[in-house]
Amino acid sequence: MASRSFLFIYVLVMFSLAGMVFSDLSDDFYHHICPKALPTIKRVVEDAVRKERRMGASLLRLHFHDCFVNGCDASILLDETSTINSEKTSRANNNSARGFEVIDKIKSEVDKVCGRQVVSCADILAVAARDSVVALHGPSWKVKLGRRDSTTASRTAANDNIPTPFMDLPALIKNFKKQGLDEEDLVALSGSHTLGFAQCFTFRNRIYNETNIDPTFRRQRQANCPRSGGDSNLAPLDPTPALFDSKYFSDLRSKKGLLHSDQALFSGGNTDDLVEKYSKNLGMFSKDFAESMIKMGDIKPLTGKRGQIRVNCRKVN
Repeated sequence: MASRSFLFIYVLVMFSLAGMVFSDLSDDFYHHICPKALPTIKRVVEDAVRKERRMGASLLRLHFHDCFVNGCDASILLDETSTINSEKTSRANNNSARGFEVIDKIKSEVDKVCGRQVVSCADILAVAARDSVVALHGPSWKVKLGRRDSTTASRTAANDNIPTPFMDLPALIKNFKKQGLDEEDLVALSGSHTLGFAQCFTFRNRIYNETNIDPTFRRQRQANCPRSGGDSNLAPLDPTPALFDSKYFSDLRSKKGLLHSDQALFSGGNTDDLVEKYSKNLGMFSKDFAESMIKMGDIKPLTGKRGQIRVNCRKVN
């Protein structure tokens, strides 16, 4: 009787472990079911970045804004319907998030080489973010894969959870902690602003009303961002917006952070030391950035039988 009980417990444990393994993300998830998937994503991303260097930052940002809203589940890609409140129209994404056509292209090409819908839109976002960074001379990392796609989206959650350019350091720390990310992750991931541009309305208050800002930098930014109007005028987030480097952090030390939330990282708080280290050591920043990207990619993924593999990244099957 005891041996039967032991056998039952053993089988139960093995089934549980099997479920855990099945549900876990792994960097070789598509190795056997579609070995051409990752090279195809890389090819399309490189082509898109070659055509428009800014696209690299846009694809990286899509992954970031996806993961901060109920996990890395491609909810950001869903269009508005009678039952879905699209995250595309949230405050952080409306007339700002871009690169959706590139994701569509990747999905089409990947499904073609795989012969079926086997690669999730959520995984495409994660891999495209990595490949975008590499295309702009940044670090590489092994993306953990096996995510599935959500069947819903939440504009409210996007408004509540995506960090804003107006946040101070305590608010940023709290925002990242809510996602299971610490202060080192906050600084490293904010370093993604070594790439890309910001719209005038996101930094207007900083360049006209804040005092911890370099005067020459202030005047340069004011030239393209008037006190009123020109809300969508663009300014680079650092001096080399199409190159992954450490100038973003050097700028913070010189009071040249474009966004309030950028300069908040170097304003006499706990994160000053890390900003200083990253400004002097690109290798350290690159390493920590890659590790934090992996950590961010682990935020509440749908795995196993949860979610679905969308046929069209913009809508539920």
